[in-house]
Amino acid sequence: MQVICLQEEAFYTLVDKVIQHVEDRKDDNRRWIDGEEAMAHLSIKSKSTLQKLRDEGRIRYSQPQKKIILYDRDSLDAYLEKNAKDTF
Repeated sequence: MQVICLQEEAFYTLVDKVIQHVEDRKDDNRRWIDGEEAMAHLSIKSKSTLQKLRDEGRIRYSQPQKKIILYDRDSLDAYLEKNAKDTF
């Protein structure tokens, strides 16, 4: 068995990097995201614009509880692709 010694500062830096890496990987694999993440994904700043897209049926959503609305990440990507313009 080997023992590895680290200085305290290096240890906490390593722990922070591991935590950040795990959180980044976890977030990328989630299919359903909340409104704030959906707005960031679509690069919009208005909740009313997000609601309009939802009401018009342009993006998929799920409402597991009255005040909780989750958005399908694949649907958001499909919406962006559908509205993408080809270059000349």
